[in-house]
Amino acid sequence: MTRAPAGGRTPPPTPGPAPGTAAPAWRGLLEEGRRDGRLRHVEVLPERAGERADWPAWADPEVVAALERGTGGRPWRHQVLAAEAVHAGRSTVLAAGTASGKSLAFQLPLLTELRRPAGDGSGRGATALYLAPTKALAADQDARLRALGLDRPLTSTYDGDTPPELRRWVRRNASLVLTNVDMLHRSVLPGHEHWAPFLRRLRFVVVDECHTYRGVFGSHAAAVLRRLRRLADRYGAEPVFVLASATVAEPATTARRLTGVEVHAVTEDTSARPPVSVALWEPPRRRAPAGGTAEPGGERDEGGEQRTATAETADLLAGLVARGVRTLAFVRSRAGAESVAAGARRRLLEDAPHLATAVLAYRGGYLPEERRELEEGLRSGRVLGMASTRALELGVDVAGLDAVLIAGWPGTRASFRQQLGRAGRRGRPALGVFVPRDDPLDTYLVHHPEALFGVDVEATVLDPSNAYVLAPHLAAAAQELPLSEADLELFGPAARDVLDLLVARGLLRRRARGWFWTRPERASDLTDLRGAGGTVRVVESGTGRVLGTVEASAADSAVHAGAVHVHQGRSYVVDELDLTGGVALVHAETPEHTTHARSRSEVRVLAVDESAAHGPLTVCRGVVEVTSRVTGFLRRRAGTGQVLGEEPLDLPERRLRTRAVWWSLRDEVAEDAVGGVRARLPGALHAAEHAAIGLLPLLATCDRWDLGGLSTALHPDTGLPTVFVHDAVPGGAGFSDRGHQRLREWLGATRDAVDACRCAAGCPACVQSPKCGNGNEPLDKAGAVAVLGAVVAALDAGAAPAS
Repeated sequence: MTRAPAGGRTPPPTPGPAPGTAAPAWRGLLEEGRRDGRLRHVEVLPERAGERADWPAWADPEVVAALERGTGGRPWRHQVLAAEAVHAGRSTVLAAGTASGKSLAFQLPLLTELRRPAGDGSGRGATALYLAPTKALAADQDARLRALGLDRPLTSTYDGDTPPELRRWVRRNASLVLTNVDMLHRSVLPGHEHWAPFLRRLRFVVVDECHTYRGVFGSHAAAVLRRLRRLADRYGAEPVFVLASATVAEPATTARRLTGVEVHAVTEDTSARPPVSVALWEPPRRRAPAGGTAEPGGERDEGGEQRTATAETADLLAGLVARGVRTLAFVRSRAGAESVAAGARRRLLEDAPHLATAVLAYRGGYLPEERRELEEGLRSGRVLGMASTRALELGVDVAGLDAVLIAGWPGTRASFRQQLGRAGRRGRPALGVFVPRDDPLDTYLVHHPEALFGVDVEATVLDPSNAYVLAPHLAAAAQELPLSEADLELFGPAARDVLDLLVARGLLRRRARGWFWTRPERASDLTDLRGAGGTVRVVESGTGRVLGTVEASAADSAVHAGAVHVHQGRSYVVDELDLTGGVALVHAETPEHTTHARSRSEVRVLAVDESAAHGPLTVCRGVVEVTSRVTGFLRRRAGTGQVLGEEPLDLPERRLRTRAVWWSLRDEVAEDAVGGVRARLPGALHAAEHAAIGLLPLLATCDRWDLGGLSTALHPDTGLPTVFVHDAVPGGAGFSDRGHQRLREWLGATRDAVDACRCAAGCPACVQSPKCGNGNEPLDKAGAVAVLGAVVAALDAGAAPAS
């Protein structure tokens, strides 16, 4: 890899074009960024020639002929290696880069096998399931299969939009069903009797983009796949699992945790790849004018407010489109995608008005036909620029892009590389640009390129033994088919204790033949795979129109009475929150203020799984109970943040049993770190907690919103100044355990990020948190650097078992 200097030093010119070729049109943009100091670093991912192999002798000739039309000849060697393993009956995971042809690797053995007629003369032979994390990806894969032009096998998508009459046809006739784990959980497995002929012939289960099954959702998916294996075995089938991902760490381990079977890994990527220049691009900081908000233009001020990633990305998108560069901009939210597209169009109306209509937005909430039209526009070049949420991150085919913009850290290196992989699919040199938000992790990464390049992606964290996840799935499995002693090994060592709990609660009944479901309702309705505790509908009072939903666990702080709620760019004020009915009633209004919930929380240690002393420092991990309550909210003037007032709220207390990592410092060491002024200690610990939460996603596959924390100068369970960081979901998701595992690296990076921040007393890029229940008070940036320095020094000095 070729590296340009990081930090404030001016990078050298990026490599010139190869002899006889034209310089990419986007190179001028990098020159502009170099001149004004926004370009902080350029990493050149080198070109790769690729290595071909012969088609396997066992492959169906018609399948080979159809696939050859897409490959232009022979397959890549890694495609053949994976296909050979699957054909031999080995569960296999293929971990190869974006656009490396992973689909062909499983299509070749699947289509070859599924085209063979049934030995019993029934017509339909072997069957297969294709599981995608999104409906869009399943639909795209189905379209690719149909485009092959084969008369067999019969394929069909099966999701929440599939009408009842088509569902019956799919069950009876389709050999390859493209669906998702949600439909397995809610429809296929509870109604397995209707799927008996299909399950009896089940030969393959494909799990595409398997890195997306992480955290609590990944743990749910693991339980669903074990339920599928159990029912397949009931009908006499033992399917081969085929998993694929461009960005999965420890692929064999991750695949085994997800499926519960031993999995062979193919990890070499032998596909051709064009060179990709990845730019780390920092928006300028401006000093806001008196009484106003900072605007672009004017002289650079290193200590002022940073221009938003959204505004900066809109200008970059417009600049690239004006140069004729086909560009996709990834934005974290639906509203952000619309804002980037609108901002780029406004800029183009000034500079290149004939191109303004060539920029559009793409996000969830559009009709399927609208999304297909947008995708085709991007492929054909009719759409030159598109701002998208993560909806286009996964395998939807949008080949031929010249550049990708990433507005704000997408959460993991895995997602970052998935998004970069959307550029450069036709052999031309490509550009990727990362534009950081004013956030601790984003700021750290743009100044530490070594944390992005030349390192592995994060390990996929999931815990199939999480009792909070396992309980509803054991209940669902018992309703599908009474559980027996022989089933317990399939669900892991925690299964027996969870079954005892379900029996004690009256949900299951133990009989000589096993465990039986006792309720009239469907057990699979007890849980939502992608949520934690259900959702609250946001409903417009005057019309009864449902605007959207929020997670029930976040409703107290997001849609309490008086809250300003923004939906698709429009502002609403909440009139009433009915937690029992799961409804927040709102009316349209554009107030001149924003609202910020205030909360109070406590953390109680329930169990210490591991404890170690490092001189004056004690580090622990274990189980905690978090008690929290939203007590009121602040009204702040929009634009300036000036506090206009505080309103009290009367909302119930919430309790969360989860996993945490925590560290405590001896009093004298903590006080010395803040200059002997004990009154500074709460602010120093609070700032250190915020920064640590902001940096943990660097090491674990999570977002800061998946985490919570607490800091105190005297905790009743430790008797010492203590900082807790905990998973924000019942039972935990493995994120805090990952932090404990890599504590020195995590807290060292946290200290460095806070220390390097150019602000004077703390800002969103270092110690302020957008989710703080105390309004980011008190915070002591210098104290946080000193406290974190004392913690890191103690870790470096060595460890001994704690008493």
